[in-house]
Amino acid sequence: MSGNYEDIINLPHHVSAKRARMSSENRAAQFSPFAALSGYDAAVKETARLTGRRIELGDSDVAILDMKLNLLSDRADEQPEVVVTYFVPDGKKTGGEYVSATGAVKKIDDYEHAIVFTDGRKIAFADMLELDGELFAGLE
Repeated sequence: MSGNYEDIINLPHHVSAKRARMSSENRAAQFSPFAALSGYDAAVKETARLTGRRIELGDSDVAILDMKLNLLSDRADEQPEVVVTYFVPDGKKTGGEYVSATGAVKKIDDYEHAIVFTDGRKIAFADMLELDGELFAGLE
């Protein structure tokens, strides 16, 4: 081996008299990746997350839903169990998703235009897509 390093190649490794030897873990930490764009991965995932669009009901669908709500209002004192499919807007971007809730109905709140379940949940009429249950058997 000839070249520029012949004069130092066989010298012993330098050990500092003033500083303690760094552990292998601390040496490795010096070379770990640096996240210069913290939050970037989360922003990319949020942008890629899909949301659904709200479905606009036709006149016949609105009429059926109104008929079911009227029947439910008349029989609310019986606390019938229903399944409501409704739209939940996304809190961060345009769109949302449809979810279903099952429960016993406490009342129909005409002031707030919502179904109120016995557990306190409220679902606005405007967010409803479907209303199902034994109470409505044979209506459609």
